[in-house]
Formats: sequence, C-alpha cells, structure tokens
Amino acid sequence: MDLELSPEDLAFRDEVRTFLDANLTPELREAGRRLTSVFCDPQHSLPWQKILNAKGWAAPSWPREYGGPGWNEVQRAIFAAECARAGTPSLAPMGLKMVAPVLMGYGTPEQKAYYLPRILSGEDYWCQGYSEPGSGSDLASLQLKAVSDGDHYVLSGSKIWTTHAHHANRMFCLVRTNAEGKPQAGITFLLLEMNSPGIEVKPIITLAGEHEVNQVFFDNVRVPKANRVGQENQGWTVAKYLLEFERGGGSAPGLQVGLERAERIAEAAHGEDRWHRRRIAEAQIAVTAIDVSERRVLSALAGGGNPGPASSMLKINGTEAMQRVDEISVAALGPYAGVDQPAARLAGSNVEPVGPEAGLVAMPRYLNNRAASIYGGSNEIQRDIIARLVLGL
Repeated sequence: MDLELSPEDLAFRDEVRTFLDANLTPELREAGRRLTSVFCDPQHSLPWQKILNAKGWAAPSWPREYGGPGWNEVQRAIFAAECARAGTPSLAPMGLKMVAPVLMGYGTPEQKAYYLPRILSGEDYWCQGYSEPGSGSDLASLQLKAVSDGDHYVLSGSKIWTTHAHHANRMFCLVRTNAEGKPQAGITFLLLEMNSPGIEVKPIITLAGEHEVNQVFFDNVRVPKANRVGQENQGWTVAKYLLEFERGGGSAPGLQVGLERAERIAEAAHGEDRWHRRRIAEAQIAVTAIDVSERRVLSALAGGGNPGPASSMLKINGTEAMQRVDEISVAALGPYAGVDQPAARLAGSNVEPVGPEAGLVAMPRYLNNRAASIYGGSNEIQRDIIARLVLGL
C-alpha cells in the first residue's frame, strides 16, 4: 500500500485548493462553519452545488458519460479531504450519492436521461423513503402498501425520519407490493413526486430543536409504474445496492477538522488541562487509525478490489469517533454548551453569541450526531455483518 501522493495527485490537490480559494465565498464558508448536522439546508447547499456543477465537479463519483468528472478513487479522496478542510457546505447526498448510482445501475434509459441531469443541476431535490414507524432497523418489515391499479401503484401508509422531506420535490421509496413469503421478496423501489395528491409531510423537531426530519403520510397516492426502478418485488436488491453508497468511508478529514475545532475550544477554556489533553489524544489516535484504514480501502479500490466488510468497520469507527469528538467540545464548553441560541448560529446572523462563538454549534452537533450510529444501518447491525463475514459466526 502506497500512502504517498504521486506528483500528479499533488498537482490535482493544488488545483482543487486553488478552485476552493477562488469560489468559496465568505457566506458559503460561514454556512459550512455553522453546520450542525451532516445535512445542510438547500438555501446554502444548492448555490454551492451550482458552482461545482459549472466546473463539472458536483458529482465526484459519477463517470463522465453521465456528467461527472470521471475521477479515480485517489482524486475523489483528495477532493473530499480538501472540501472538509476548507469547510464547504455539504451537498445533499440523497440525489447525488444515493439515488443517482441506483439509476445508473438499475434505471431505464429514459429514467437516466430524465433524472440524472436534474440531479446534477439541483433542479430535483430528493429525500429517502425507507424507515417506517415500528420497523426500527428491520427495514425488511416495512408495510407501506403499494396496490397495483392499471398503469399505477396506489400507496397507503407512512414513512418516518425522512430527512429534508419538507424541502424535497422528489422521493425514492421502498414499498410493499407483496405480503406473501419472505419479507424481502415483496419490496419494490419507486420514484415519486412530493406534490402528488395524498402526500402529507409533518415535521419532527430534533433534540437540537431543528426541523430536519419528518413523517410522511400517503393516502391513496398514485405513482406511475414507469417510475419503478428495477423489477416489481426486486426492490430489496436495489436497496442493498444503494446502501453500499450510503455507508461509504471518507470520514477521516472531517473528523480531523472537528477534532482541531474541539482542541481549540478546550485550550481556550482550560489551557493545558491534563484531562482534556488526554481525551483529545485518545480521539486523535482513533482518527489516525480510521485514516489509515480508509487509505487501505482506497488502495484496494484503486487496484480494482472491493472494500467488503471494511465498510461496516469504518461505519462503526467513524460514527463513534464523531460522537467522541462532539463530547470533547461539549465538555470543554461547560455551562456555555447548554445555552440554546438558534438565532445566533444561523449563517448571516448578527445576534451576539453567549459564550465563545466556536461553541455555538457544539451542542446541536452533539445532539444531531447521536443518530449517526443508527442511520445507514445501525452500528449493531454492522457488528453482526462483521461477525458473519469476518469471524464466521
């Protein structure tokens, strides 16, 4: 495994840095600093996506034939690392990183031609209709019913924890088209419009006091069968393919940036306090281990290999390290961490913060990121995967 960048890679890194310096406006930088979640509101993410799309860089993992840059694995990792260090607003992953690869792999020529350009431009903003009340991590138990009616399916039921459903104009959704036999065998993957008659979106306010997730209700919603991706009752195969993209690695640069922020907060508040220094050192060890593991996976991918169960390992370690870094910031801030000041942490706000400005988003990040070890397949599920595939249990 070669951990050093080639001269070509270093030149590419310099090109990315030059582009970010020239195009990342102060407003966009502030929006990146004020993020309290892995999801950025579209009022900030879409302007940045348009800038990237004009350069041809909005979808780093897309092949050239669909409008992507055609980068290799190393170039994608460099770009992600430089964006993390520059503090760019994060782009919504549901379209660019989740449903788009599914369309490339399973979509019809008509679906690809229609949806992929709209995803790149940001004209279509997607949400993911997977989780349901009562299903927990058992996605195969979903019950949103889709009854065949001529050229349409008629949907009845609900989805929950649907991120940015209140912003989205489209949803990719798993539905129950057959209740007989093995649960996984009766699921179908659909694309639908959020303004369809019978869809109602109700907000769920998070622990951080923010409106990020929702419950979505379907009351006899008609969806054309032309919007099905893959075959009827074969949606479980499509969903597993999508999860490969949802659980990807590449978290080390963002973790390092977060740890540096936590270290600054701790030093400003407590100087060289040994307890805080020890926690920072322990977190740094964890982040370094994740970085090396991600580089190993990157090397395997560049050689045509497959990450296999390493993606589950990185999902566990990355999310737990993220939570550890959040805890360091909250502990270092002391009573200032508990001050609820949503108006002050908005990008562009002129409200003076109570306490250090660097601590404005510490508690919301801590609260939001508690979900990181649940979404994308809970860490308990990932440990089951490792137990089966690595330990043979």
